[in-house]
Amino acid sequence: MIESPQTVVIVDDHPLFRKGLIQLLRTVPGFRLVAEAADGKDGMARILHLRPDLLLLDLNMKDMSGLDVLKLVRQADLDTRVVVITVSDAAEDLVAVLRAGADGYLLKDMEPEEMVEALRAAAAGKIVVSEALTHLMAAALRQERRPETPAEAGLTEQEQRILDKIAAGLSNKLIARELNIAEGTVKVHVKHLLRKLNFRSRVEAAVWAVSNPRNER
Repeated sequence: MIESPQTVVIVDDHPLFRKGLIQLLRTVPGFRLVAEAADGKDGMARILHLRPDLLLLDLNMKDMSGLDVLKLVRQADLDTRVVVITVSDAAEDLVAVLRAGADGYLLKDMEPEEMVEALRAAAAGKIVVSEALTHLMAAALRQERRPETPAEAGLTEQEQRILDKIAAGLSNKLIARELNIAEGTVKVHVKHLLRKLNFRSRVEAAVWAVSNPRNER
């Protein structure tokens, strides 16, 4: 449940979709649009100035791609949650975006109700990926060599517990709260388990964990 309005910036070079998304957000309590931009450069300036809670970002833009904007946001060490909303259902785009640190990847043809539900989940600290794409992600990961079980990877019990929380879509802050440990401690464990499992992003780990339930690992 969102306790206070989430400030939102939308960066998308398609006017019709951008306006439609703005109208959709205005019907949902808990979100407050603070800026919109039609290109990456303008969007980046607004993001750095406003430091929004949530950034809704198009992937394919003319001057600066959404991936480039995402990387700059992460380099700036902002606490902004970034959800890419795109028409691309290509596995390589999905993997690249999630490895760059996105908190979600949604398709523009989602039903409005599903979009709202996903954005609520993202604002609450969860990772969101369009259901139609999780199989693509799993298939892409299977093509790369990595341990098949936590035991093979040498995960500790605490790392396995944290992996389960990641698989449930929880952010570091929420994991820390549930396990009653410091957020910094969670970050260290996440770093270690990603290295052991040979993943570069928590979303990859989440998809792997969901595809390999604990009782099968």
